[in-house]
Amino acid sequence: MESESNCKNLPTLLSSFVDTFVDFCVTGGLFLPPEPSPPPLQTTFPTPHRLIAIGDLHGDLNKSKQSLRLAGLIDSTDRWSGGSTTLVQVGDVLDRGGQELKILYLLEKLKCQAAMAGGNIITMNGNHEIMNVDGDFRYVTPSGLDEFKNWAYWFSVGNRMKSLCDGLELDKDLYDGVPFSFPGVKHEYVDGFRARIAALRPNGPIARRFLSKNLTVVVVGENVFVHGGMLPRHVVYGLERINEEVRDWISGVKERVASSLVRGRNSLVWLRIFSNEVVKDCDCGTLEHVLSTIPGARRMIMGHTIQEQGINGVCENRALRIDVGMSKGCINGLPEVLEISDGSGVRILTSNTMNMYNNVDLLTAPVPVPVPEQVQVEA
Repeated sequence: MESESNCKNLPTLLSSFVDTFVDFCVTGGLFLPPEPSPPPLQTTFPTPHRLIAIGDLHGDLNKSKQSLRLAGLIDSTDRWSGGSTTLVQVGDVLDRGGQELKILYLLEKLKCQAAMAGGNIITMNGNHEIMNVDGDFRYVTPSGLDEFKNWAYWFSVGNRMKSLCDGLELDKDLYDGVPFSFPGVKHEYVDGFRARIAALRPNGPIARRFLSKNLTVVVVGENVFVHGGMLPRHVVYGLERINEEVRDWISGVKERVASSLVRGRNSLVWLRIFSNEVVKDCDCGTLEHVLSTIPGARRMIMGHTIQEQGINGVCENRALRIDVGMSKGCINGLPEVLEISDGSGVRILTSNTMNMYNNVDLLTAPVPVPVPEQVQVEA
């Protein structure tokens, strides 16, 4: 009787302990603080003293940390050291690499640490986040499947631990409704596919915990961030409405989200009309129209399309392209980040010592010549 009574007083504490244990096992030693209540949806943020933008990470934890250190945002122990800096990561954490979950966990830990220091981290949806929530795993690697299979094992262990104590609300069966086989998928990958579907489908534990907090479009001061690009009809649709509808779909509140927002070449996460290799082929007229209809907007910052020669700008630097293909799963590019600050203006911070445009002021400098080569990497 005494043990039953004690157990009734412990559900919350036990649940928190088990969740922490699972996180530790999945990440190899990372502790996350207890999940707070979901933050209110916010699409527009004031101008910070210092703003850092980082492009596509694609499952490469080492390059992700290099980028954060390049910007002075983490120290040698991977703790937040950026003070009141605002960081925007423009999406595509998933696919092409095998450390996707570790990056998600790292960014979540840093969000908490940054908030305590007066800073802010904004994470965004790329086309690969949307593809994975849709169950499209064309660009998943075997090591990426293994990482999710490992997560599913420990998540299930945690659920079994919770089941030993009456009074704990358990998650439903992780694999409820997930197929046992997939046409064309080799037998050795089936468990990874099942785990990934379970984790990332709408309202899946990883989708709910991490991806549902992502924004699809965000305005920070005079900077508009989007993974691929934005058209006038997206502005008319409503930026807050876009973020709300994508969030509600990922978190399972709504069954679907409009494909015009997140699927197809003219959607927010797939658009490339401001990222073309040839400057004259970039649609500067449409860009100007979009920016003129967003109060205070001066420039659009996007990832999605690899720029082999580094971060660069077109349309009089009102379109800044920051995907440098740093992941080993892309072109293994050298990390670069974009910095916008009170004291230094708009600069490229690069680890490439041969880059003559290191720390270039993009407010006054022309677009680098020759124009950086755009690398065609599908999706």
